[in-house]
Amino acid sequence: MPGESYDVVLLGGGTGGYAAAFRGAQLGLKVAVVEKDKVGGTCLHRGCIPTKALLKSGSVARLMRDGAQYGVTATGIEIDYSKAIERSGRIVEQNYKGLQFLFRKHKIDIYEGVGRLKNNRTVIVTKADGSTEEVTGKAIIIDTGSRPRAIPGIEFDGKRVINSDHSTWSPDLPKRVIIRGGGATGVEFATIYRDFGCEVTLVGRVVPNEDREVSQQLTRSFTKAGIKIIPDYRPTAEDFNITEGGVELRVKRDGKEERIEADTLLVAIGRQGNIEDIGLEELGIKTKDSYIVTDDFGFTGVDGIYAIGDVIGKQLLAHTAMHQGIIVMELLAGKKPMPLDLKKVPSVTFCHPEIGSVGLTEDEAKAEGRTIKVGKFPLRANGKALIEDEVDGFAKVIADAETDEILGVHLIGGHATELIGEAALASLLEATPWEIGLSVHPHPTISEVLGEAALAVDGMAIHI
Repeated sequence: MPGESYDVVLLGGGTGGYAAAFRGAQLGLKVAVVEKDKVGGTCLHRGCIPTKALLKSGSVARLMRDGAQYGVTATGIEIDYSKAIERSGRIVEQNYKGLQFLFRKHKIDIYEGVGRLKNNRTVIVTKADGSTEEVTGKAIIIDTGSRPRAIPGIEFDGKRVINSDHSTWSPDLPKRVIIRGGGATGVEFATIYRDFGCEVTLVGRVVPNEDREVSQQLTRSFTKAGIKIIPDYRPTAEDFNITEGGVELRVKRDGKEERIEADTLLVAIGRQGNIEDIGLEELGIKTKDSYIVTDDFGFTGVDGIYAIGDVIGKQLLAHTAMHQGIIVMELLAGKKPMPLDLKKVPSVTFCHPEIGSVGLTEDEAKAEGRTIKVGKFPLRANGKALIEDEVDGFAKVIADAETDEILGVHLIGGHATELIGEAALASLLEATPWEIGLSVHPHPTISEVLGEAALAVDGMAIHI
């Protein structure tokens, strides 16, 4: 049946969707959200928030084991992983209640059910009881998100073969785990499982999208932490044997075969967009490699229909989706927003040690034909890093040798995920390394490593 009409209807209420909705309400637009699960999406309920809560619990376990070096010796340490899961759930629920309050504050209607495009102005909502309702808008923004990819030929069963959705909420801690994939998800769960005492084998290059020196440093740190790494190996379904008792991986290299047994296989080989059964084909909306094709302002090429977030595949980060949603909504409200420059969007990985980066890697800068100059500063030379025992890492600043433009900043070490915000602002404001170095960083803080690395670009670092 025909329903209420709105200025904008959002198909999906993930991070990008709710940010767009809130911005639209601020601008005086009448906005509705169609959501089949819970507003907040993967980030709040299955990704960013609950996994970082588990990482915090794991870091406490690690600190207690290593407490003697701080003059604090703990005995009788017990791991109750289910309690860590419970804590994570409480944090998610608190955030979710806050999000629900904001929807009420902004008077945004939420339609619960599965949404499908009827045309470029209407979304059909199928509710849990099977009934349907039509929601109409002058424009529609698609924010249907993404889901974990599977290894072709191996299905997820939620126990022996799992993805990040399963591992986030499973109260069962495996004694031995194989993680296929060394991207952000893979290394974060490698940190979680290892901190809780699991035997971890990680298969694949460690953080392959990061600067090569960052990847090398994390590999060394993981190895020191007891994580077994099998780099540059891409096993197929034929290399795995899934049994009732667990998983076996056959590694064939240099004419030799190694067999690795584990209780669980965590597949972390990337994500794919949720583009199925939402009416894209009927409206002629173009897709590529499971993602919706858009321009820099989220426009799909079909009048009135835009897309944001993971489903467009440009940069699968929650904060990217948030800003994409805001840009599209401002465009629909008659504003003139700037397109999002993805090279100036910071990326963070909450493994141990942490990683933060923005801009080009050294290899990417060279591939563009740039003449570059590089400054590095080791955490081992920083007083606060020594105090916190976060000495495995460095700050690296890459600049154009001719223009002095900052091309990339890469951090690995304690608090890197927080510190990269300064570098992102510097990149946005087109600051030079000298200007970052001129900015006074408080002492003693780990933030000093960024200032020193910036000064090191021109050989002016003080403490090396």
